Amino acid sequence: MLYVLSAIFLGWILGANNTASIFGPGIASGVFSHRKVALIGSVFVMFGAMINGSEGLKNLSSLSSNYPHDGVVVLLCAGFAMLMLTRIGFPASATQTVLGGMIGVGLVRLGVASMNWYMVARFLLSWVLTPFFAALAAFFIYHVLAFYLRKIRRTQVQDVFIYTASWLAGLYDAYALGANNVANVTGPVLVHLPSMGIAAFLGGSSIALGVIFSSKRVINTVGKQIVSLDHFSSLVAMLAQATTLLTFSFIGIPVAASQAIVGGVIGAGYARGVKLSSWKTVLSIMSAWLLAPIASGILSAVACRFF
Repeated sequence: MLYVLSAIFLGWILGANNTASIFGPGIASGVFSHRKVALIGSVFVMFGAMINGSEGLKNLSSLSSNYPHDGVVVLLCAGFAMLMLTRIGFPASATQTVLGGMIGVGLVRLGVASMNWYMVARFLLSWVLTPFFAALAAFFIYHVLAFYLRKIRRTQVQDVFIYTASWLAGLYDAYALGANNVANVTGPVLVHLPSMGIAAFLGGSSIALGVIFSSKRVINTVGKQIVSLDHFSSLVAMLAQATTLLTFSFIGIPVAASQAIVGGVIGAGYARGVKLSSWKTVLSIMSAWLLAPIASGILSAVACRFF
């Protein structure tokens, strides 16, 4: 029950926080309502976790120390770090808090020489690549879709196309979030769970629960305060983010949905010719990306040493 409850705790916080990442642009631009898309999206989060989540689970669990309660310490400390950032109103990354926690516990248990630094380096590199990949994807998708959308002469048909495509993009995002981020929820305790399937189900359902009970505070940070997006640009940002998450899922590296959507929003904005609304907001979000793993790592190391 300790493993299950700690996974549910982090999954709920992850889902609540990353609702801003997967649905923020669409909700902020008024394409769909928060509650309706959260309920439907939670189902697709489960699908993604069950169908495409196994590779990331295996890779992240390779950093586990395998001591009985270390995974619980990592999940709880990562969850508290995310909860603090969520309360402030910024989209924290479960990938960063979990990895920071696993490094903190690993250094206490195993020491510097015994850490799997190759896998750590792969995760750190993914943090750098994620926003750039998403921004480039958004820039490319914007121009491709705009080219074909201009061929539609009637404005009403364009509106219907954007509305329908935005819903599909939102569900695609939800699926990609489950596939990529389920590793963060149950990866640290995978060796203590009966099977990979149960780990995927537990992680996916926990994230889905958080999506259902998410709030609008972080959604406004992502959807409104970085770049002012119209309906079409928000569609592009969501598609870019989902493509980024799913691409890294196949590689087996869980990445930050918050980083992907920030990159997607900036890429879509620049493709449209709109500059950043607030560099201060972007820098604040980036500082949260740096603080999250450090805070989680210190908390996990201290808790591991104490217990």
